[in-house]
Amino acid sequence: MTAQKVLQLSELTQDTAVRVEVDGVAIAVVLDSQGEVHAIGDTCTHGDISLADGFVEGESLECWAHGSAFSLRTGRPLNLPAYEPVPVYEVTIDGDDILIDPAVTKASN
Repeated sequence: MTAQKVLQLSELTQDTAVRVEVDGVAIAVVLDSQGEVHAIGDTCTHGDISLADGFVEGESLECWAHGSAFSLRTGRPLNLPAYEPVPVYEVTIDGDDILIDPAVTKASN
């Protein structure tokens, strides 16, 4: 599989998540306050809820339903009730295009 264009940088609003689907994989894409683009699995591991509907705070994305926050860098939950991480995907920026390959995940640190 190769990286596919999912959005343009100009379509993102800082500290707001956007849900995209690439080859059947739901991904939340976030432009953080530092200008970095992150891509993590869009489904909360606690309640099967779309994380893109949640809240971006610093380097985390919080599920609106039960409050679990996930690191945008590692995918690890930062608090309960979630205890399983979500995948984090490699992001490539080509001009204004954001490209993601859903088959390539970053290793958790």
